[in-house]
Amino acid sequence: MTTQGIARRVLLTIQIFVGITSVFGGAALVLGGVIDFGGTVIAIPPEYLEGSPFSSFLVPGLVLAIVVGGTHVVAFVMLSRRMRWAMIACAVAGFGMVVWVFVQMVFIPFSPLQAVYFGLGLVELAATMVQLDILHPWAHASVHRDHAPEAGTARST
Repeated sequence: MTTQGIARRVLLTIQIFVGITSVFGGAALVLGGVIDFGGTVIAIPPEYLEGSPFSSFLVPGLVLAIVVGGTHVVAFVMLSRRMRWAMIACAVAGFGMVVWVFVQMVFIPFSPLQAVYFGLGLVELAATMVQLDILHPWAHASVHRDHAPEAGTARST
């Protein structure tokens, strides 16, 4: 399998995973404003909102589900169907994930999940760059050096 093929599979895997977990996580945040999840694993302390511009988890939940989850689902569909603008969708989803975690870390205490999702965002961006062949000059630098003309010979550009 080629590097491009591996990068494509990595992208698809990350996108569907982040898409599904973000949609469900956002829905849980929204429902948490209506249903008391106190004492359960998905209960988030309301103190996390102190110092933030939000009085409830409604808006953050909607942003997580629609923006983060939605862009990942859209990128997954576009990449799986090999649509024209799929790489732009992949880049938007990856950047969206990294920005989401940065903003989240400003307002709430560190969680291992933040590190996991930040890492997934970085891998997603790297795989997007591989797909776009942006890493090509560095990946093949030794090939270009090995085929350099001998000293004293003219080199055409």
